[in-house]
Amino acid sequence: MDRLAIVILNFNGQKFLAQFLPSVLQHADGHRVYVADNASTDGSVAFLKSNFPTIRVIELTHNSGYAGGYNEALNLVRKHYGGATYYALVNSDIEPTPNWIAPIIRLMDGHSRIAACQPKIRDYARREYFEHAGAAGGFMDYLGYVFCRGRVFATFETDQGQYNDNRRVFWATGACLVVRADVFHQSGGFDADFFAHMEEIDWCWRIQRLGYEAWTCGESVVYHVGGGTLPKVNPHKTYLNYRNSLFMLYKNLPSRWLWVKILYRLVLDGLSSGLFVKQGQFADVWAIIRAHFAFYAHLPKLRRQRQLLKPQQQFSELPIFQKSIVWQYFVKGRKTFLEMSNG
Repeated sequence: MDRLAIVILNFNGQKFLAQFLPSVLQHADGHRVYVADNASTDGSVAFLKSNFPTIRVIELTHNSGYAGGYNEALNLVRKHYGGATYYALVNSDIEPTPNWIAPIIRLMDGHSRIAACQPKIRDYARREYFEHAGAAGGFMDYLGYVFCRGRVFATFETDQGQYNDNRRVFWATGACLVVRADVFHQSGGFDADFFAHMEEIDWCWRIQRLGYEAWTCGESVVYHVGGGTLPKVNPHKTYLNYRNSLFMLYKNLPSRWLWVKILYRLVLDGLSSGLFVKQGQFADVWAIIRAHFAFYAHLPKLRRQRQLLKPQQQFSELPIFQKSIVWQYFVKGRKTFLEMSNG
């Protein structure tokens, strides 16, 4: 069994593979690199076999998104290549830095309950800034809104060392995520119904219900382009984010708070659609409406999934942010994690 397997999931990302695979290989520290191709149509597989013969290519027969694609790919790594102690799930638009792997492995080796860990994610285009997808570790407020240290809504901080610590978080980003392989398989992996977006948050919540933890490693840094598969502003992304957030909350919230918080979210989602109307983004409004109807249609299956999950760990013991970030950001004018935490 390998110590670490670096697995890149690719869908029509040949340009990113050409741009970033050399740096991934350069900073792989001798670990094996795999590319799992999600049935690309842009010639990615032929390009890899021609230009990167040392990389192991896993050809998936259909595109089942980030969630289903990684589930299938990691099962194949375990079945056909002997698996690994850790998997590093790396987006195709990630540029790693020297020595990004060792601090994370050292941290996880020293804390057996850490099953998910991310590096700091900085913006490839604005290199001193944190990037949207993960920044310096993810949190969720008590109403179920997710955000990051270093990025709250549309406010992006510059990295001035304020988040250089290693600490527990509520979720670690799927853009560059190191997971403990046995826990990933034990937990059933990602929920394939999510397809893409927020599946890593749902998974981090579920592994915490099993007694494990998610962390961020401030000693490790990578750069992320972002929006490689779906543009950052896209109605389908809006649909997935709103739908998957409701899926996640329904599956994981404690029973006594379930419908109260779901109703809060439905109301706040309606208010947020008003902002899209004001901005003339009517396709996003329709995406939110479709997300709500998809949630209602999935309730029977979500109810079955909820019943199969291990009884909820004390919700108060999880690293939930015990304030409303909507209130803090828009009413109190506190724009950063540190301002909200200290305010």
